[in-house]
Amino acid sequence: MAVIEWERDESVAVVRMTNGANKQNLVFAETMNQVFDEILADEEIFSMVITSTDEKNFCQGVDTDWLGERFNEKDFDGIRQFMYGMNNVFKRMLLMPIPVISAINGHAFGNGAMLACAGDFRFMKKYKGYFCFPEVDINIPFLPGMVAFVRKAVPEYKFNELKLTGKRAGADELEAHHIIVKACENEEELMADTLAFAKTFHKDRKIFGEHKKRMHKHIVQVIENEDPKYIEPLNLFV
Repeated sequence: MAVIEWERDESVAVVRMTNGANKQNLVFAETMNQVFDEILADEEIFSMVITSTDEKNFCQGVDTDWLGERFNEKDFDGIRQFMYGMNNVFKRMLLMPIPVISAINGHAFGNGAMLACAGDFRFMKKYKGYFCFPEVDINIPFLPGMVAFVRKAVPEYKFNELKLTGKRAGADELEAHHIIVKACENEEELMADTLAFAKTFHKDRKIFGEHKKRMHKHIVQVIENEDPKYIEPLNLFV
């Protein structure tokens, strides 16, 4: 079974993570990058929506069981390959020449919340699902690139609170602080509103991509120049 699938809805590529909690490992990173290749090859696509088929989870972040197994087996090259693979996912979202919109239909924790932040816009379902950066409680620091691109999506005062407390925030709170476009009543409204918003975009890919390239140039530089200082020695944990 594929961990990520996608289909076209008119001018929108709807990407669905299909593996339950959708925890990120090497297969996840490789599959998402492949999906991006396929979407960009279709010149009739002008926006992308990322969501999940799971009722409870959008994305629960890094697959820590997989990561622990890799450490136990001393598969350090595999760990580095995963980390660079996810950085490539984030970087491609930052530079994607079409808008990337997350429909957060459940829990978005850690790298799952970051996945949403790497895109351009976010919608979220009310009542079921939290947005959270639990790294401060599980002794895992952000990479410098993560700090840089989350700051573009989350106001600095709110990022300071969420990152240093590890608190869980719901859709209403995120909407109040302009982290998401809208807090939706249920799954049906979430997808209807997200798709309706996505279908308003028919921007020329070249100019849209250039805007994002110039907007996010400094973030990409951090990902490319600073993150390897932590990835190469696998200085990942406090």
